[in-house]
Amino acid sequence: MLKDLEKAAQAYAEAQAAVVAAQQALADRRADVPVARQRLAEAIVAATRAGVRQRDIVTITGYSRESVRRILRAAGIDPSGDD
Repeated sequence: MLKDLEKAAQAYAEAQAAVVAAQQALADRRADVPVARQRLAEAIVAATRAGVRQRDIVTITGYSRESVRRILRAAGIDPSGDD
């Protein structure tokens, strides 16, 4: 009986430790998001300057047309008339 109790207690401790590790991994990945978002915005601007149509940028990135336009306006590019 004590053996079952010890096993259950150990399994519970391991599960708690796994949750803590998963939370840390999630926090680490969330920290990567702003950098990745900025790189994507820079790539959108570069693609637009290279002549890629907004429609194609929307398809590739999964961003909405308005999100792409917002990124372009922030970079000083007039997004109108590209489609």
